[in-house]
Amino acid sequence: MKFFAFNKKLYPLIAIAAALFIIIFGLVTARSVNCAYFLCGVFVWLCVFGCLKTCLKMLPALVIIGGAFSLIAWASAGREWSAALSMANRFAAIFLAAAVGMSTEAVRMTRSLSQVHTPRAITLGMLISMSFVPMLKVEIRRVREAMKTRGAGSILNPKILYRAFLVPFVMRLVNISDTLALSVETRGFALGKAPYSIYKKEYPALSDVIFVVGLAVGAALAVVL
Repeated sequence: MKFFAFNKKLYPLIAIAAALFIIIFGLVTARSVNCAYFLCGVFVWLCVFGCLKTCLKMLPALVIIGGAFSLIAWASAGREWSAALSMANRFAAIFLAAAVGMSTEAVRMTRSLSQVHTPRAITLGMLISMSFVPMLKVEIRRVREAMKTRGAGSILNPKILYRAFLVPFVMRLVNISDTLALSVETRGFALGKAPYSIYKKEYPALSDVIFVVGLAVGAALAVVL
């Protein structure tokens, strides 16, 4: 049975619920040391359940940005470490929740939302927005490569930034938006009550249950201890 399989990726709806829970719990209990232990455990737990690459990619950004804001909070609060801890926990919760969302494939998310009869406007909006972010990275890299090929110079120069980077980048974004709209329309996606079918349905597995139980136990221990 599929339920007893150990999926490499979390069930999309459980991923959404987990991301919301991590943010809320991290913001509410940010001043507690146990919150830091809980978030560290969540990091390891996410790595086990299919978010390893995303977590490792986001870790340097978390350390740099979270560390900088924690130092600012520490200095502004009269060198109180509780303020730095609170700020670090908040940033960690946000980054971990983002890692869960970024590890979820847009197609799987759309299928799961369609199975529970979510309005098409929401599913289509989420599908397009989740597909748009990876395209942005590709287009930024292509524009930078084109600048290097033409010998445009440093992007730190305001004139070069505007003429050689921003203008081509905006034009590419307009073309991408048109292409996405056409591709969605040609694949039969439509708003309203138009009939549709799901050729491959998504179901939670035993691994998702284990993930939820582990997350709940960790949160309970962080509150009780």
